[in-house]
Amino acid sequence: MPIINVKLLEGRSDEQLKDLVTEVTHAVEKTTGANKEAIHVVIEEMRKDHYAVGGVRKSDQ
Repeated sequence: MPIINVKLLEGRSDEQLKDLVTEVTHAVEKTTGANKEAIHVVIEEMRKDHYAVGGVRKSDQ
């Protein structure tokens, strides 16, 4: 039972997130041989003011 965690910044549409789940599931199925019904995808969207690179929040860029 593969569990895939995807963390990304907020701002994608529902359609984009749906496509992401489909494509990630397909890639895991293809590369591991796992049955797609057993593949779990968890998406965590982060607020831009809760994520920083090099000491600068993404919301401040």
